[in-house]
Amino acid sequence: MAQTCWPYFDPEFENLSVKINPPRVSVDNTSCRHCTVVKVDSVNKPGILLEVVQILSDLDFTITKAYISSDGGWFMDVFHVTDQQGKKITDGRTIDYIEKALGPKGQTAEWMKNCAGKRVGVHSVGNHTTIELVGRDRPGLLSEISAVLADLQFNVAAGEVWTHDRRIACVFYVNDSSTNHEVHDMNRLSIMEEQLKHILRGCEEDDKVARTSFSTGFTHIDRRLHQMLFAERDYEGGGVTSEVDRASSFKPKIAVDRCEEKGYSVVSVQCKDRAKLMFDIVCTLTDMQYVVFHANIWSNSPYASQEYFIRHVDGCTLEAEGEKERVVKCLEAAIHRRVSEGLSLEVCAKDRVGLLSEVTRILRENGLSVRRAVISTVGEQAVNVFYVRDAYGNPVDTETIEALRREIGHSMMLNVKKDPGSAKAPQAEAEAETETEASSGWSKASFFFGNLLEKLLA
Repeated sequence: MAQTCWPYFDPEFENLSVKINPPRVSVDNTSCRHCTVVKVDSVNKPGILLEVVQILSDLDFTITKAYISSDGGWFMDVFHVTDQQGKKITDGRTIDYIEKALGPKGQTAEWMKNCAGKRVGVHSVGNHTTIELVGRDRPGLLSEISAVLADLQFNVAAGEVWTHDRRIACVFYVNDSSTNHEVHDMNRLSIMEEQLKHILRGCEEDDKVARTSFSTGFTHIDRRLHQMLFAERDYEGGGVTSEVDRASSFKPKIAVDRCEEKGYSVVSVQCKDRAKLMFDIVCTLTDMQYVVFHANIWSNSPYASQEYFIRHVDGCTLEAEGEKERVVKCLEAAIHRRVSEGLSLEVCAKDRVGLLSEVTRILRENGLSVRRAVISTVGEQAVNVFYVRDAYGNPVDTETIEALRREIGHSMMLNVKKDPGSAKAPQAEAEAETETEASSGWSKASFFFGNLLEKLLA
């Protein structure tokens, strides 16, 4: 039998161009009066735009302008960014992190594995097991899920919950309450998986309506949530929309045209501006196998305009009307998934098994529906943020807020805020916000990744 010989490829060959031409990153606070300018020049590679936008989004930066160009083998980005208060980025540790994350060190596998990013995987948040849940949403479902985890003595250390078009996607980082480490007992994991699948399935017999799985990869958590809902085809619509969803000022305006001169398809997006908007759009285009060659991003508060010059990975432009319509629907869904109308409830208490179950039970018993949630643990403190409406999708009234304050306030700190990215709230919401903040004595603080990073870098 003739022996087949294959050419040898050095595993370091793919990194050779990066070593020869390492990325150049500059953080400039002098060129622009009102914002920090972040410039990135590097060898072009698949997915690089998403990586850069992901890092800036994880730092909770607001991108007011961006210019992207990646024709040929070189990639050039210019981002105008501010912090959440609209100020320049002046903290030395944050600037150092940007330069390392976007520079040559950030291109190594070891850096990506150890950097303080929001990633899905068994080792993503210390010694935890990562579980992914997706299924049909219904009032009180999050309470039922957290009750199962509490009964089985799993502590939820971190996680995120998104809902869209009557579907729910969750990523939870859990550990064993007795050891505070990941769970190795396959029997316990199987029991948890089966019970959660039963809860998600509800009264329906079809196993396809719900999925429970354990994650072992290192995908960014927000990207993973987009992928889970995309796989559920939430972009096809047909769900119940609220008054806010139906408002014409809220609906994104998305168009797909052709740039005859350069041979690109041009995707134009005009919608209400909000945090992480660019990430959500670039993430969706990337996962749909489109490559962004050029982009212009600008924000004129409260609205944003974004323009992307794209081709499919096979080099083709979008010609078929069906393909264009699918892109429009998928981008609309991506924009809506993170939008949180109405109030956000920030609950802070000492971390313990069953805390999430207790809080979500109280929300359910008061007739509130959780549209999105962010669960985190800082030291021994659990910090949970819930974006809520009533069971019919309407704003939460003052009486309900008062009932929550009486029930939660004696053992936990409760902060009620109007979500800055939502439509104008009724007077009752504004009054509830003022009264609750005055009683709690809390300042308007954010417990998202940007603040957690400061603790990690300390």
